[in-house]
Amino acid sequence: QVQLVESGGGLVQAGGSLRLSCAASGRTFSNYLMGWFHQAPGKEREFVATISRSGFRTFYADSVKGRFTISRDNDKATMYLQMNSQKPEDTAVYYCAADIANYRLDSEVYEYDYWGQGTQGTVSS
Repeated sequence: QVQLVESGGGLVQAGGSLRLSCAASGRTFSNYLMGWFHQAPGKEREFVATISRSGFRTFYADSVKGRFTISRDNDKATMYLQMNSQKPEDTAVYYCAADIANYRLDSEVYEYDYWGQGTQGTVSS
């Protein structure tokens, strides 16, 4: 079992920044792939970014490329999402997720085995 807890959400003006954290417990953190997803009201959960077990490889959705940065600290068992130049359309609940089986970077919801409870990020125009 893996337990994931997000934090760092809040309200920011357009153009501003937020940094999300995801604290993991239950298994050796460096043994699984991690990802961020978001879900806006009335929409399906969508991929944001993913990071390899070592942290050396990353992959982003086109909508956030160049604005968001995913990272992880395996010693602290924590993953981060730095969100810069935010837009109102970034408003959503942000979820972190763990994929314990795969080594390749995943962008599909169904590939991930464990999920956090989510944290709200709101960008005002």
